[in-house]
Amino acid sequence: MPIIVQDSVTVAPHIYKVLFENERVRLLEVRMKPGDSSAMHSHPAYAIYPLSDAKATFTSPDGERVEVQMKAGETLWHEAESHAVENRGTSEARVILFELK
Repeated sequence: MPIIVQDSVTVAPHIYKVLFENERVRLLEVRMKPGDSSAMHSHPAYAIYPLSDAKATFTSPDGERVEVQMKAGETLWHEAESHAVENRGTSEARVILFELK
């Protein structure tokens, strides 16, 4: 059975908040308390800018799990992808996410 992947804001509005959007880019604020998770969702190509150190586990549609350590101020780039995510750290993860359209 295929997995239907939705927009992050639709799947987890308690985590993802749209700060700005136009025809070229969407800017999201991401706030995840320890243990928070979101269901499977997708992003177009995007950059993230962590505002705090964070430890998260990303799970792809095929079940592959990757643990990621993010450092505040470290910019990361990702091509379009689908994943579920869980905050595995002991503090709130705060990230600004820039999605390209």
